[in-house]
Amino acid sequence: MAWTFCTSGAAIAKAGLNANSLVIADGTKLAEWSDEVEGTINAITRKDWISSLPSANFLGILEDTASDMIATKIINYSIADYTSKAEAQTMLNVLDRNMTRNLEVLKDQNNKTIW
Repeated sequence: MAWTFCTSGAAIAKAGLNANSLVIADGTKLAEWSDEVEGTINAITRKDWISSLPSANFLGILEDTASDMIATKIINYSIADYTSKAEAQTMLNVLDRNMTRNLEVLKDQNNKTIW
């Protein structure tokens, strides 16, 4: 079910200009990570978002979360491609903060009733 929540382009863009060119060209690897991320989001939030996608008004949070999680995998694939370890770490920190906030919102039972 790869790419239900976001596009590969969104994840690659969040990984930044210095993302490893080999991994961002590897459609199979990116699709595998997309499947993993979608399963992880479903498990953490205890909801099958794939079979019950929210309306367009709320789909953005799934797109944002999934692309952050995939971007993290892209960056971790090869930190050596970034200008410094600090650059890669800063990007990972920003992605992690956003993912954590989004997952908390998605887990909130009150929010699930409006989607």
